[in-house]
Amino acid sequence: MDLDLDFVRAQFPAFDVPELAGQAFFENAGGSYTCRPVIDRLTRFYTERKVQPYAPYAASRLGGAEMDEARSRLSAILGVDADELSFGPSTTQNTYVLAQAFGQMLDPGEAIVVTNQDHEANTGPWRRLAERGIEVREWRVDPDTGHLDPEALEDLLDERVRLVCFPHCSNVVGEVNPVTEITALAHAAGAFVCVDGVSYAPHGLVDVGALGPDIYLFSAYKTFGPHQGLMVIRRALGELLPNQGHHFNGDTLHKRFTPAGPDHAQVAACAGIADYIDALHDHHGGTGTDPAARGAVVHDLMRAHETRLLTRLLDAVKDRNSVRLIGPAVAAGRAPTVALALNRPGEAVAADLAPHGIMAGGGDFYAGRALAAMGVTPDHGVLRLSFTHYTSDAEMDQLLGALDAVL
Repeated sequence: MDLDLDFVRAQFPAFDVPELAGQAFFENAGGSYTCRPVIDRLTRFYTERKVQPYAPYAASRLGGAEMDEARSRLSAILGVDADELSFGPSTTQNTYVLAQAFGQMLDPGEAIVVTNQDHEANTGPWRRLAERGIEVREWRVDPDTGHLDPEALEDLLDERVRLVCFPHCSNVVGEVNPVTEITALAHAAGAFVCVDGVSYAPHGLVDVGALGPDIYLFSAYKTFGPHQGLMVIRRALGELLPNQGHHFNGDTLHKRFTPAGPDHAQVAACAGIADYIDALHDHHGGTGTDPAARGAVVHDLMRAHETRLLTRLLDAVKDRNSVRLIGPAVAAGRAPTVALALNRPGEAVAADLAPHGIMAGGGDFYAGRALAAMGVTPDHGVLRLSFTHYTSDAEMDQLLGALDAVL
């Protein structure tokens, strides 16, 4: 069944806002529109339940129950236990906390692997462990394509490597990396695996339990929710790493790596993401009851729609002489995040698109290492055109017309 785009867009109040009429949103990799169930839950919490949660009185009890609901329902979609999912202020902050924990656990001379394809959030904090005597090995992209070759990773793995960090897909290259294959290679060498899923999760939540990594990170504000970082840490690793929270929270897995404590309202509102996934599943005739399987149905609906639109965009730009397409030129196997290196700075081209009603971004997008490896200076940057499943054919027409005018 094709995605019912009218139903989808009806779930996002942004499409009914007069100020956004005529504007086509193509900077979704920086943050998505928020779906109505999240907004409704956030409003209800702030108006009815803005008290300290988990006390015995009604408002507090209901507030705590909504926070627990968010963790329980989203973890089920992700295929992990409820206490293996933690909420923090951002993915960047969550990664810094994890790096601190690994820094306490690892011994000098042990090694970690990072890539130069990553967003800075999943490479910078790990690289800082070099200050503690940890060896940092860089798994490098192909300078022409931006591709991460698993065979090149094998050359970096030995008995000293304790952790391998890489993105599910890069926020500028767009290619979807084979998480299960890479995880198997790392595990076979005795290393844990941390996957940055921030750039992939907006295109469908995945069954992390089936994929296999020990850590999977993504951001709710890019998956139609509030500004929270979501972090799956599988139990075996989570109980091994040193506690980073208050000492009295050390025995609670989902509190061990959130030293700042939860943002009550935003955590509770994240249950609206699960509401939205369930609504899409049911509207499109899904009959399953397993949350991870229901999430997989929605994932495939989203990806099929995005892939069709992405093919149109790639076909329009890949043969332009003045454009260098970063990443694969085929829609299958990549996310709808398209970075273009042009003869002018990406930010300037994004500004030229704005009068055409195109909301896009230019710059390095905290992926300066990846761009530099491919010969693009971070100061020059790229034009990034990113969309998700709620993008329409009409909006793609608008973008392609604007690109013709500007390029």
